[in-house]
Amino acid sequence: MTLTPPRPVEGSDGLLIEVDGQIVPNYDATMVPFEEGDVVTGKVVRIDQDEVLVDIGYKSEGVILSGELSIRKSVDPADEVDLGEEVDALVLTKEDQDGRLLLSKKRARFEKAWRRIEAAAESGEPVEGTVIEVVKGGLIIDLGVRGFLPASLVDIRRVQNLDEFLAQKIECKVIELNRSRNNVVLSRRAVLEEERKEVRQQILDRLQPGQVVEGAISNIVDFGAFVDLDGIDGLIHISELSWSHVNHPSEILSIGDTVPVKVLDIDRDRQRISLGLKQTQEDPWQRVVDTYSLGDELEGKVTKVVTFGAFVEIMDGVEGLVHISELAHHHVENPREVVEPGGDVKVKILEVDSERRRLSLSVKRVAGNEPPPRAEGATAAPAADAPDLGEVRDLGLSDDVFAGPEVTGVGDLRAAVAQAQAAELAAAEEAAPAEASAPAEATTPAEATTPADASPPVDASVPADAAPDASAMADALEPALEVATEQAPVPEQADAATEEPAPEAAEEASAGSVETAAEEGDVPEASAADAGDGEQTEPDTAG
Repeated sequence: MTLTPPRPVEGSDGLLIEVDGQIVPNYDATMVPFEEGDVVTGKVVRIDQDEVLVDIGYKSEGVILSGELSIRKSVDPADEVDLGEEVDALVLTKEDQDGRLLLSKKRARFEKAWRRIEAAAESGEPVEGTVIEVVKGGLIIDLGVRGFLPASLVDIRRVQNLDEFLAQKIECKVIELNRSRNNVVLSRRAVLEEERKEVRQQILDRLQPGQVVEGAISNIVDFGAFVDLDGIDGLIHISELSWSHVNHPSEILSIGDTVPVKVLDIDRDRQRISLGLKQTQEDPWQRVVDTYSLGDELEGKVTKVVTFGAFVEIMDGVEGLVHISELAHHHVENPREVVEPGGDVKVKILEVDSERRRLSLSVKRVAGNEPPPRAEGATAAPAADAPDLGEVRDLGLSDDVFAGPEVTGVGDLRAAVAQAQAAELAAAEEAAPAEASAPAEATTPAEATTPADASPPVDASVPADAAPDASAMADALEPALEVATEQAPVPEQADAATEEPAPEAAEEASAGSVETAAEEGDVPEASAADAGDGEQTEPDTAG
């Protein structure tokens, strides 16, 4: 019996064939040709606890195991697909050891996702995905592949709580792609900045230096704080936060705070805005100028102690320096001997420099801190190397030399010497008898053999104690003068004043000394002639 070959039925598109006069379905025409690794489309016909059956038009349904449904971990198949839903699946194997056609939904998505991601990375277009995990340092986005979104790129300002993005669909730009490592790095911030670029330019055009605006603190760093100005961030440097010293911006600001700020500078090319917070507050230096004057005394707190002094805060934001020389009346080696950080002190204002914002203070000049006053009539304590003039009495001099005003210096000592000389000479003149002025030859025997150049003998009629020798007194005082001069030198002006007595006194003292000596016969003939009137009688000589 000869069988006629089957032929397609006209109008059935090959789905029906005629075999031996009978029309039957063409099953071979309904089967989709594919190979392992191809992506096919099928309809979900059954959902079990650990697998899903999909009709892809093959002689048997394909099986998708739960681990091949999604890139998520430990998923429920009912949460991933619905009955009757058309899904794409990758052919893993046409027939396993159990004769099953194994498919993978997640790998089909992976292949399609890579093609889409690669195209987006080249064009710069954003890709959309769902946040499926919050991990350390960022978010995991389901794009068909696992994409990583760093926390710093989630928003324009840093997000403190990433959990609020869980299960949300977001758009990101692909900033890094590595197929061999299945690595995809995303940035949502790039999308937001692109959307706000036009808004940022409008804000930059509107802002002007010197303008005061309000903004929210978006981020705090060691060197300052960033402020969101409705679409663009400006920086408040740490030096512009407060008039007083700030160790860290977090001391006075928190993220989310709304603060007024002053626009200090705008770099329109780099789109950077410099802001100031302290400029919106009262300048404490103006309060100092308006409130205090030089010489005012007030309370303050020591904020810092340094080698050259201490800084004292007299009001919020204003510190002054107490130099080490202004801490105490005695010598201070280390300022911590007198003050400590955190201590309260009373200070006096010495100088206010508003332009340089400097304040000079003093502790030792405060009322009540002055040294105790000297007792009436007391003299300053002698220096360590000053001579003890009281020791002059040990030289065996007459107490009359020290009579009168207290001897306090070399000049006074010399004056005392001159006074003593004049007193002794006056006493000698009163005690000498009238005959003491007789010529020397009256008491000299004619037979004397004194040489012609010899001096006449002294008149023995004058008592020795009646006319003390003034020159001897001066010789006795001279060592004291030398000791005092060596140990306590005085300025040149003072020496000149004391070493040159008044002309009249000098003449009287000199003339009196010479006349007395001449009358007593204590001087040579030539000296008497020089000082006298030139009528001196020459003594007789033998021969």
